[in-house]
Amino acid sequence: MLEKSGIGRAFEHQKSALASAGVEYTTDTKSDDYDILHINTYGINSRKIIQHAKKQGKKVIYHVHSNAEDFENSFLGSNTIRPLYKKYIVSLYSLGDQLLTPTLYAKHILQSYGIQKPIDVVSNGINLAQFQPDTKKEQEFREYFQLTPEQKVIISVGLYFRRKGIIDFVEVARRFPQYKFIWFGHISLYSVPKEIRKIVQYDHPKNVIFPGYIKGDIIEGAYSNADLFFFPSYEETEGIVVLEALASRQNVLVRDIPVYEGWLQDKQNCYMGHNNTEFSQLLEDIVEQKLPDLSQNGWQTVQTKSIQHIGNKLKTIYETVLS
Repeated sequence: MLEKSGIGRAFEHQKSALASAGVEYTTDTKSDDYDILHINTYGINSRKIIQHAKKQGKKVIYHVHSNAEDFENSFLGSNTIRPLYKKYIVSLYSLGDQLLTPTLYAKHILQSYGIQKPIDVVSNGINLAQFQPDTKKEQEFREYFQLTPEQKVIISVGLYFRRKGIIDFVEVARRFPQYKFIWFGHISLYSVPKEIRKIVQYDHPKNVIFPGYIKGDIIEGAYSNADLFFFPSYEETEGIVVLEALASRQNVLVRDIPVYEGWLQDKQNCYMGHNNTEFSQLLEDIVEQKLPDLSQNGWQTVQTKSIQHIGNKLKTIYETVLS
């Protein structure tokens, strides 16, 4: 599950970033030949691995991808156990010598928990070359979904969580039967509430497709070839899929939420809405090209979040922590 999530992609980005900056690393949890434990996960083994590192005098950097806010409206029963989850992750994160988090917004949330550790902001980064528009990939995408040349397509990417805005995505799609809506991503339907399960299995209009988790050329072709990336998420720590869409030179429509402050700006490098009425109007105007194309501005925005840039930043943080 984590491998297919933003955490999994962030982990892959970190490895590429460190390689680009000439920093050696190992992912062998049994190895003791390292200076810093850089941990991304918060599962049952995380505490054990951290404690083992600390016993050997290693420094620990905790990369915080999740908080109590984005745990809400996700898994079955997540809202009920939210207070326990918050207590659990605070106890884990407090074990780090240094915390990293992707946005200033996410940093402020951690500080509001009372965590007394230094916190640096480091974007999850994006492989700009990977998402460069490619006509071959775009053709594969359209052939895979049997789309006609004139078919308008709106895409989104995420797990089947209410928090991700999946209900809103489907409700907006009902208003535009002439457009095709594709939601990429997957998680076991047994782990999500019945309402979400129904939507994915059968309670959605014919113009909505749930193809599951798809990686490689098809989704990369979708990012650049679609007419719009529509991501109505209610809560994110950054939103790697938004970075991927921007890097693909795609127009982006998101919900106006605090995590985007400082790097996304409505009507400058993306479009923002607050509810389905606003989303519907904006979506139609973007797809029918009644609004300015902001894709180039969005592409410029992600240039500072390249893998190479992230690698240099991580290297600097590592050196600071060691010293």
